[in-house]
Amino acid sequence: MPARPSASRRTVLRGAAVVPAAGLGLAACSAPGNGSSAAATPTAPVDLGAESEVAKGGAKLYRDHNVVVSRDGNGALKAYSTICTHAGCAINKLQGTTLICPCHGSEFDAVTGKVVQAPATEPLTELPVKASKGRIVAGPDA
Repeated sequence: MPARPSASRRTVLRGAAVVPAAGLGLAACSAPGNGSSAAATPTAPVDLGAESEVAKGGAKLYRDHNVVVSRDGNGALKAYSTICTHAGCAINKLQGTTLICPCHGSEFDAVTGKVVQAPATEPLTELPVKASKGRIVAGPDA
């Protein structure tokens, strides 16, 4: 049986350094919770704040809960998850009523949840929302 050369310490260390760095790209582009955005959005009703915080025709981003709430011209509230449907990134920017994903630049209409700029192709997930005692409550059973 021929002798197999053993790996040098340098070779082993070099390989160990590459493995964690390679995983960074996957972590940045994968959805939270192993491909599911459910863990990143409210799983129970969440009090987001005063109803007066969302003006007619406007929207407000609630980063801590991954939710955006908008109010149409008639005063009706709508809420959407702000987990991007392209790669599962948390959207952290709202310009007017346009949500902008920091990962790949997808843009969504905060009033309808629809995609207004690719690479995303699917609309945001709509969430139940209501006004209760002057407060905005979003999430399941809201």
